[in-house]
Amino acid sequence: MATTADGKGSGPAAKLKEKGNEVWGNVQGSQAWGAIFRPGSVFRKGYTDSPRNRSYVIMNNVLYHLHPVKVKRHAVKVSYTLCLGGLSFFLFILLTVTGIFLMFFYRPTATDAWQTVQTLETGVAFGSLVRNMHRWGAHLMVLSVFLHMSRVFYHGAYKSPREFNWIIGVVLLLLTLLLSFTGYLLPWDQLALWAVTVGTNMMGYTPVFGNEVRFVLLGSKEIGNDTLLRWYVLHVLMLPFVIVIFMAVHFWRVRKDGGISGPL
Repeated sequence: MATTADGKGSGPAAKLKEKGNEVWGNVQGSQAWGAIFRPGSVFRKGYTDSPRNRSYVIMNNVLYHLHPVKVKRHAVKVSYTLCLGGLSFFLFILLTVTGIFLMFFYRPTATDAWQTVQTLETGVAFGSLVRNMHRWGAHLMVLSVFLHMSRVFYHGAYKSPREFNWIIGVVLLLLTLLLSFTGYLLPWDQLALWAVTVGTNMMGYTPVFGNEVRFVLLGSKEIGNDTLLRWYVLHVLMLPFVIVIFMAVHFWRVRKDGGISGPL
């Protein structure tokens, strides 16, 4: 391939590359591009390829908080409390995957809920396996989150500077219990009906707004289709969405507070 005096190629490939660079430069210099990708809009530190900006990408990446560069020795030591928080997160992912599978076959109506569960158990390939994975995974998640909180309390890891993350953890524990309770109701059998009755009657004794709270949870004055639909939406949409937000904050605070805590 022929070269010019400055060492650059003069063949078709070199001309095509030069033309591409010219077009890219025009796009970067246009007002529309500058309005969309101006520094501080989409990319907070700009979009130029530089060592500084590459370091910002790494430091602001959520995976960096999950897998820090440096890990304390006690964090990788094999013990009876090894990775209870990570196990809880893994079980949440497992429940999400199996739950999506179950949603393909489940119908949240009072007349069809129990029948679809029976069909899933007997007439769907691997349906019984996936449902039991979801069920036992939910039990294990409640247990692992409780043991994780117990370990944090026993080691005193809720003390400074981790007070805020301890509160986030308590909220996650409550959300996990609510997630388990709402899922317990979805088969809509006798156990579920009585659980809804007891739970909503308890909420009915809320001071001042008791009747209103009970009506919101039931969707009407009596247990029916609206009740099941509301608990179903809570279980598959609202509660998981809130849990993901709080988990992200929880992981971020673990990283910012000095990594995984040990005995204090």
